[in-house]
Amino acid sequence: MAGQYWSGTSIDIAETGSALDVRSDEFSKPRQADQPLLFSEAIGDAQAPLTSPARPLRFSLVIPAYNEAGWLAALLDTVDVARRVYRGGPDAIEVIVADNASTDATAAIARQRGCRVATVAKRAIAAARNGGAAIATGEIVCFIDADSRIHPATFNAIDDLMLSGRVIVGSTRVHPDRWSIGLLATWLAALPVAYMMGVDAGVVFCRRDDFEAVGGYDESLLYAEDIQLLVDLKRLGRARGQRFGRAKGARAITSTRKFDKHGDWHFFTRMPRVAFWMLRDKSRVEKFTRAYWYEDR
Repeated sequence: MAGQYWSGTSIDIAETGSALDVRSDEFSKPRQADQPLLFSEAIGDAQAPLTSPARPLRFSLVIPAYNEAGWLAALLDTVDVARRVYRGGPDAIEVIVADNASTDATAAIARQRGCRVATVAKRAIAAARNGGAAIATGEIVCFIDADSRIHPATFNAIDDLMLSGRVIVGSTRVHPDRWSIGLLATWLAALPVAYMMGVDAGVVFCRRDDFEAVGGYDESLLYAEDIQLLVDLKRLGRARGQRFGRAKGARAITSTRKFDKHGDWHFFTRMPRVAFWMLRDKSRVEKFTRAYWYEDR
């Protein structure tokens, strides 16, 4: 249902080199099921984008980030390359870093690199993604994690897929920045599930209107919010004859920092216990989730 998930997110919007911050409590207001989230709702008193591009933006790339000062620059280097080779020109793409209450130089690095910055106070990955999307002005919104790198052909490949009109949501797919036997086993275990569910990872993208129609990411979820969004969008697209699609030739690269920290086999040694807790003790699941996803850096 539209508007289902946009709740309680408070954002600041800062343009590069500007002291302007706009706080909003608009997400706390309930919306009707058929009422999309408007840009003016997301930024409160501001009624238009803070800058007026010469032509409409095609893409908004949203990067959720919590204490990502050590990773963000490498990602932005690859984004710069992909923007330069995009056939529509680099000015057709805006980059938004959704700073999720970082205590390091994440926001400063983003501003120095010319990104728009949305400061999201609510510590949830879903809230960070929603906060970035709330200030997006591109026709297509894309999401990529800060510890990733994107392919030079990313925006051209997404454009090709979305111009067909047959796809409601898609991804570029992804592979890790290193391999081992443990990582390969994990990948092979996850691959059939992803294909059966019709989901994938990497740069995830959809039309902004459709993102708003399903209410964005579910902020009640501390994990798997990305899977839920894909399920919601696929449901929306089914009535139109639209499907999930994979952009060809533009795989992203993701870091293996979880495996570096917890071990290459930890999905097999630790995750079965989490699955058991989901049936018997939800409080332990939440404790594990916060430690694994939110308090690890």
